[in-house]
Amino acid sequence: MTENTDQEHRIIEAAQRLFTQKGFAETSMSDIAAEAGMNRSALHYYFRTKDRMFQAVFGNIIMTVVPAVHDILVSDSPFEDKISRVVDTYMKIFSENPYLPSFILNETRRDREHLLSTARALGIAEYGNMIIHDISSEMEKGHLKTVPLKVVFNTFYGLLLFPYLSGNLGSVIFGSDRPDDPSPAWRDTIISQMTHLLIP
Repeated sequence: MTENTDQEHRIIEAAQRLFTQKGFAETSMSDIAAEAGMNRSALHYYFRTKDRMFQAVFGNIIMTVVPAVHDILVSDSPFEDKISRVVDTYMKIFSENPYLPSFILNETRRDREHLLSTARALGIAEYGNMIIHDISSEMEKGHLKTVPLKVVFNTFYGLLLFPYLSGNLGSVIFGSDRPDDPSPAWRDTIISQMTHLLIP
């Protein structure tokens, strides 16, 4: 890794920590420079605007998930196995970035078009369209139940995201050694619910 690449990586990691904890609007370039341990002029050498920084951070996280999900869905595995692999992919990312679900939700509420335009610029929308096509094709072939895609989307992400969005609430009520992580039993529940929803 070159010095420039190493510096860029350090800046992106610093921005990711701040964006996911404070939000895009509440994070300044000065905040990012301080978090990365450099002055603002040095930061501007690598990223001239906060929007470019946001694109780098968003791409760094999301592009590790969406292509992987697409690859799983087009594999030859049984669909129940695909569901479990998709759930594991997301839960690994969220366990490593526990603020990410609330960050995406807050940014969607704050400025949905900004989030979508960033996704389009990174080519994520193309992957999203391919995933929609993959699922629709399986429904048309009779391999999956015909369920409105919005229902599939809301059911899956509702089950997946709520434990992270609710923060420590579950651990306060029920007790947990790792309050940020849903239990293995919840993982199995997501898989069971999606299997019941989609598999004939």
